[in-house]
Amino acid sequence: MRLAVITKLKAYASAFSAILIYAQDLLPGRVGMVAGMFYGFSFGLGGLGAAALGLIADLTSIETVYRVCSFLPLIGLLTAFLPNVKRR
Repeated sequence: MRLAVITKLKAYASAFSAILIYAQDLLPGRVGMVAGMFYGFSFGLGGLGAAALGLIADLTSIETVYRVCSFLPLIGLLTAFLPNVKRR
């Protein structure tokens, strides 16, 4: 189980820089602002998610949280709807 968690964390960490560069390409004059907002939103949403999952674990069980988290990678399928940015 630990190996799966570590693997998922490494996969997210490796994709974060690519996502950040993509966002900076969308706003080339505001590179620092984009980076700051990304890190702020990431840590903020991570804290909210941990609190929500902790509440679910307290109300039900940790097994329920594991089941819920197993479906979270499906959100990645939404990346198919990202805009296609072409260089000019």
